[in-house]
Amino acid sequence: FNLNSDLFLLGYVASLSTKLADTFASEIGKAYGKTTFLITTFEKVEPGTEGAVSLEGTLAAMVGGLLLPLYGLGVDLITPGGVVVATIAAFLATNAESVIGATIQGKAGFTWMTNEVVNFVNTLIGASIAISSGIFILNMV
Repeated sequence: FNLNSDLFLLGYVASLSTKLADTFASEIGKAYGKTTFLITTFEKVEPGTEGAVSLEGTLAAMVGGLLLPLYGLGVDLITPGGVVVATIAAFLATNAESVIGATIQGKAGFTWMTNEVVNFVNTLIGASIAISSGIFILNMV
């Protein structure tokens, strides 16, 4: 099984894109989110609650998730198809992080699941989705 090095570039761009999408969602959601809901139950919660999402934060995540892939395209790290894959991977990973935050972060028995660990898992999810999509959708083998 021979992996194309472009897959690792796609994973790299997607991991950074995931972190930027998460940062945009968190910061803009906290500052401008009018109504925040827990991603798992859609119960109204205070902005800043682990696992909370808002329309404003979600839209910001989409923008943040697109910026780095566009830059990656501009400097010839990824293809136009890679932009689509990395952006979708970042968005999905950011939402997965919200689910992790809502369900296990800070809960009894999961004290090791700190914000730093969740951020690592978040970027790993984004990179993994992008690399898997590169193999199975973009045929980058």
